[in-house]
Amino acid sequence: MNAYFSEARKKYHANLLNSILTVGSNGIPSNADKDSRLSIQIAKGITNLLESNVGVKVKAAGQTIGSQFELINMEFLKDTFLKLSHIRPGNWDIQRIGNRDRLAISRFEQYSHLYDLHEISKENPKLAAIIGNDYTITPDIIISHSPFDDEVINTPTVLVDDSVCLKTVLRRSNGGKDILHASISSKWTIRSDRSQNSRTEALNLIRNRKGHLPHIVVVTGEPLPSRIASISLGTGDIDCVYHFALYELIQAVNEFGNDDSIVLMRAMINGKRLKDISDLPLDLAV
Repeated sequence: MNAYFSEARKKYHANLLNSILTVGSNGIPSNADKDSRLSIQIAKGITNLLESNVGVKVKAAGQTIGSQFELINMEFLKDTFLKLSHIRPGNWDIQRIGNRDRLAISRFEQYSHLYDLHEISKENPKLAAIIGNDYTITPDIIISHSPFDDEVINTPTVLVDDSVCLKTVLRRSNGGKDILHASISSKWTIRSDRSQNSRTEALNLIRNRKGHLPHIVVVTGEPLPSRIASISLGTGDIDCVYHFALYELIQAVNEFGNDDSIVLMRAMINGKRLKDISDLPLDLAV
């Protein structure tokens, strides 16, 4: 019997193969750059290793692919992260935000002040011109949890009462909002002009918070190590990059990649900057 997370990973790949991981009429997988021979070779290698039987399909529009990737990543996290309640208890919520609500982040404790900032800037054009819109943050997927009732905190021993712990956000009785636990950015492919969006969003989450910093990660289906490195290398903004099929990527790069690609991929993995999608739920439980 296979481990649950192993089966969840297979289900995740099946969902991708049945939707956005397609092969176009030109034989090029949907996550490959048609102008890069190496990208095509690695992408084909990954698809073959995943035992894809998608046949020949027309590549979906970019926006459709991006939205679907977000939804599939969200479902994977619901299938896996929520299984870890025995080591990370709480009233968890996982949802997709996307670009639907630029102030959705203000619903959470660490960023609730951003709503007030938005309202004030609407009434004061001069202030709006000074602060700009750098405070607007629209994560693709978020994980949050609500504060605990005192009855939960005080089980089995009475730990808090009305004389102490009157400001902590973890007590529901203090009137706090839900707490943002993680922000997950989904990038089916990575291009130089779009890769910086994830970094900008991460820096905004870091700079604009009041309180605990949520996990900030990126999930990608990009086949080229050099493009993955444009996000993963360096520290201080993104926790880590998670590849939708790292084990298959490693095999494909070792088979088709040049020396630079192989060395770069190993550097990212050994430096703990690139992991497999199956690592994500457990890392989010830290």
